[in-house]
Amino acid sequence: EICGIKFPNPFGLASATPCTSADMIDRAFAQGWGFAVTKTYALDKDLVTNVSPRIIRGSTGGHLFGPNQGSFLNIELISEKTSKYWISNCKRLKEKYPEQVVIASIMCGYNKEDWQKLTKMTMEGNPDAIELNLSCPHGMGERGMGLACGQNPVLVENILKWVKEVSTVPVFAKLTPNVTNITDIAEAAYNGGADGVTAINTVSGLMGLNSKGVAWPNIGSAKRTTYGGCSGNATRPIALKAISSISKKFPGFPILATGGIDSADVGLQFIHAGASALQICSAVQNQDFTVITDYISGLKCLLYLASIKQLDDWDGQSPPRVKPLIELIKNGEHLPRFGKYQERRWELREQYSKSNDLIEVEKNKIVQPVEHGIIENHFIPDIKSQIALAVPQIGTYKDLNNQEQVVALVDEDLCVNCGKCYMTCNDTGYQAILFDPETHIPLVTEDCTGCTLCLSVCPIPDCITMVERKIPYFPQRGIPTDNDPFYQNNNNNNE
Repeated sequence: EICGIKFPNPFGLASATPCTSADMIDRAFAQGWGFAVTKTYALDKDLVTNVSPRIIRGSTGGHLFGPNQGSFLNIELISEKTSKYWISNCKRLKEKYPEQVVIASIMCGYNKEDWQKLTKMTMEGNPDAIELNLSCPHGMGERGMGLACGQNPVLVENILKWVKEVSTVPVFAKLTPNVTNITDIAEAAYNGGADGVTAINTVSGLMGLNSKGVAWPNIGSAKRTTYGGCSGNATRPIALKAISSISKKFPGFPILATGGIDSADVGLQFIHAGASALQICSAVQNQDFTVITDYISGLKCLLYLASIKQLDDWDGQSPPRVKPLIELIKNGEHLPRFGKYQERRWELREQYSKSNDLIEVEKNKIVQPVEHGIIENHFIPDIKSQIALAVPQIGTYKDLNNQEQVVALVDEDLCVNCGKCYMTCNDTGYQAILFDPETHIPLVTEDCTGCTLCLSVCPIPDCITMVERKIPYFPQRGIPTDNDPFYQNNNNNNE
């Protein structure tokens, strides 16, 4: 429940391409989506006409074609449909789907009369709430709308006051990430009487240029372009920061999160960061409305798993972590996966298969025993209990403890001898990994600073883990100073 509104589930459609028409929202509700925010509409005097092409795959994922794009960029404007269309269809959708939540998205310039006129008109459609689009990053700003209003705290506060004077339903302000500090804008919305905020809208950007210096998308024979809005997984870190920052400054203030949510797991991350509900767009562009089935079942599963005692330290990798058979029978031999060492692996496997019943033991692995039985150590948590769960651990850099250090540990049994850890450490890290020229087995030295680059590029899950540093850590200063606390402590310990 948010602002007195009962949401069937926390997953909804953002005010974007999935809500281009009322019929599309109708189909989405039939699939099980909990709520939808209409494509933003304006007064008739502010009607728009789009250009084409205008929605393109992102370049952030490299040369990946097809679905599963990590980002999109669009230069699409608000809805081309009239306010009369949306108002009448809001009413129709609420009559057909009384349990689902319909939120009307509206936009005007900085004009009290316009905002109040459009708000009163919108009330005739009986929406459950209103979202004020104060954040569209392209096109509308040139008209004095969208982020032209949303980047100024004074304008945001005044617009909220105007709308709240005439609105009979909760009002959410959709915030732009294209500001220095989004919490300043959230504060303005809060002071203006907003019932909550939506964060974030798309991030302004230029997606890419070809080898001839031509941007995509480009319009017409002149091949002109403009800055557009970047969306999808590439914006997720920006969105998580914005939501957690707002939640930290205004505890309990409802936040509708949007920005790179493409699974139940990611949705839960946003809830832990402070979101009350989740808006989706790019993930639907990558597939279709049916993703909602996975999201709902996935979130239920994650909440259930949180109640199981054996999984208190579960980090997403399903136990047991099974190692190949050969790793359990090689008796300490260093056997990388190439050349004569690979031949030795085959030899050991053949010997094992001749002396063991392969009906009882699988040919390529031994499954380590798992404790059976499920022990629930508390009730299955509800979504409300998970909101802002991570926020207390998010703070400033000075809150971090530089006395508790970690180092990398390589599991030789899982290592595939690719050398990526060595290369990244050598050329972008701290030269703390040696690479055996004969076996290609990496060795982490005492120079490891725990930067975690090696783990980040390792292609094998759990092959590299970060473990507690057992010896004191002393930074390599190059030329140490007399008043360096680390070196002072080191000298005292030596004495």
